[in-house]
Amino acid sequence: MLIVLTMLTTAGMTVVLPVLPFVVLRYAPHQSSLALWVGILEAVNGLCAFLVAPVLGALSDRIGRRPIIILAAFGAALGYLLFGIGGAIWVLLLGRIIQGATAGDLPALFAYLADITPPEQRAKRFGLLGALSGIGTMVGPALGGLLAAVNIDFPVFVTAAIAATIGVLSIFLLPESLPADKRTRGGVMLNDLRPLRLLKDAFARPELRVLLVGIILVTIPFSFFINNFSVLALDAIAWTATKIGLLTAFVGIIDIAIQGALLGFLLRRLGERGVLIAGIVTQAGGILALAIIASLLAQPWLFIVGTLVLAAGQGAAQATMDGVASSAVGPDEQGWLAGAIQSITSGIGVVAPLVAGLLYSSVAHSAPYWLGFAMMAAAALLLARARFASPSKTVEPALTDARTRLP
Repeated sequence: MLIVLTMLTTAGMTVVLPVLPFVVLRYAPHQSSLALWVGILEAVNGLCAFLVAPVLGALSDRIGRRPIIILAAFGAALGYLLFGIGGAIWVLLLGRIIQGATAGDLPALFAYLADITPPEQRAKRFGLLGALSGIGTMVGPALGGLLAAVNIDFPVFVTAAIAATIGVLSIFLLPESLPADKRTRGGVMLNDLRPLRLLKDAFARPELRVLLVGIILVTIPFSFFINNFSVLALDAIAWTATKIGLLTAFVGIIDIAIQGALLGFLLRRLGERGVLIAGIVTQAGGILALAIIASLLAQPWLFIVGTLVLAAGQGAAQATMDGVASSAVGPDEQGWLAGAIQSITSGIGVVAPLVAGLLYSSVAHSAPYWLGFAMMAAAALLLARARFASPSKTVEPALTDARTRLP
């Protein structure tokens, strides 16, 4: 069941990617402001997720993963439905607000996987889940691009239907993964509603601090890419939504190959640190290619190569970082950790789209990518030189001995 939900979730999230700038363009004042408006919509979505993610993570530790997955699914369905109805820019904003405020399906799914997986197997299992996400990422954009040939709004309504399907399946078929005796006791504390307090607590943990900084440095450039990818394809090489969707589908194929087939082999040969560094360096190469496209050489072949290289590196690095972070906390903190990481990525989702839109519109089309390249390089240097601490003493000894550590 987890396999079905993961693929449906990522497929639903990615169906709209090829058509997003084309939908927004109908309501933006003029095309030169398109990147900025796309950034504003995604920033609003990220802000809502940033504020709500801590309480959703804490709730999942107290009441279980299943209710959060159901809430997130139906919230996404309503948000995408409003986005498809459209009619004015404020309706699009309202749709993104609702979807962001109920965001929590993927973090809850990853916490669900952590609940049912031994600590020493989590990096590999997160890679498998990433591969399943890759299948959704492959199917979603291809479907979105093909549906856009019929009607530009059609993919958005399909996304809403997929989200509603996830909610229904979760109600009837998904068992709870967190037993009552492993749940955090008591109600949700006021501190659970404070994302900055949650982040402070997470960064206070020595076993998480450096890894979280690395996650930030890697996530910001990838967020630049995600939020600006379709706009760059439209401006630089005049691609249609169908072409954008098909290329994004190949990104899913790369995810499947890396995380499903190759990650276990790479972890055995290179170790977790080696996979992290190799993945980040590969991402930096992809970002560099996109910077060249935006400034010097606007060629479709380079756009394709840069995108696929970036996807390959991201798939390897992200799954490894998720597995290492998960193994640094106890079984009753998986939701807390998922909420902390989701708060980080959601906080980045507030700032990065605006920064990318402003840099792209006001400085140069290549500016977000040059900045992203510098941040990827900094992340590679940081993680290459860092020494990661042992898991917290609050972790049960039997689990601590079995945890996977960076060498």
